[in-house]
Amino acid sequence: MTFVIRAARDSDLQHLYEMAKLTGGGFTNLPPEKKTLRAKLDRTARAFAKQEDTQDEQLFVLMLENVETGEVRGTCQIFTSVGNNVPFYSYYRSTETKRSELLDRTFHSEVLSLVNDLKGSAEVGGLFLHPGERAGGLGMLLARSRYLFIAKHRARFSDKILAELRGVIDEAGGSPFWDGVAGRFFGMNFQEADAFNAVHGYQFIADLMPKHPIYTAMLSEHARSVIGLPHPSGRAAMRMLENEGFAWENYIDIFDGGPTMTARTDQVKAVREAKTATVTAIGDGGEACLVSTGRLIDFRCAHGRVSENGEGITLDAVCAAALGVGVGDEVMHVAR
Repeated sequence: MTFVIRAARDSDLQHLYEMAKLTGGGFTNLPPEKKTLRAKLDRTARAFAKQEDTQDEQLFVLMLENVETGEVRGTCQIFTSVGNNVPFYSYYRSTETKRSELLDRTFHSEVLSLVNDLKGSAEVGGLFLHPGERAGGLGMLLARSRYLFIAKHRARFSDKILAELRGVIDEAGGSPFWDGVAGRFFGMNFQEADAFNAVHGYQFIADLMPKHPIYTAMLSEHARSVIGLPHPSGRAAMRMLENEGFAWENYIDIFDGGPTMTARTDQVKAVREAKTATVTAIGDGGEACLVSTGRLIDFRCAHGRVSENGEGITLDAVCAAALGVGVGDEVMHVAR
């Protein structure tokens, strides 16, 4: 089977909704709420239609489609920047050191501070792959297609990029971190707060969250134990981000305590190593690559095989057909 990444369309609402119902909660960028998903599609349509390369807050939603059947089996999102219109809050974990000469002891206290440090960063998120397709490198295709899109439209994206990983959620759908910290101030459980944020954004955090630092020693052991840990289903995603050059620099999600990974956009591996070339031949063989073509609404990305032939590249026929390219067309590619 051949899969291609393409721009989201108005007709993808039901596809997004069906995938959102499978996420299991804690997935803010893909809530099972049709009105919110419709707003996302409207927003992404405006972003794809905009021709000027500006860094205002734009959202691009991409879809994974089976070329043979037309079935949509996954999705991912890219934000050009965050936190400019509505504050983007994180907790920053640091250590405070104090010394008592009288006791002749030094104390090291871990502190969580509410910050807006990541304001203006680009963000990759909203990645979901249907459980029946979690093989064959499709998760990698979804994840890395975003970086080829960024490389193709580099002027639209900030010099810093982040990715939020879902934190630890218990069997009942609750968050130990939320219960130990924010839940004490908001009068709602994690599921309610997460759903509210997905629809209404972060402003209620600004309204109600205490601004003073929180000493983790005052939290329950359970809440402390999950700080900075990804949900078990997100460990592979964390490894992929690390392979691209992202690192955890002690920023965590204010809801579930999951790690927020960051990188310099130009140092993301797929952005840094992406090459642009002209297809001069269609043929077999070559290095396994991700290959993309087109700008904005015409962007497409698929697995392919590429070999350099002096004047350009030779591209395998299956990938060429999936992307709708032929001899003389320009593509961007990066090794898998």
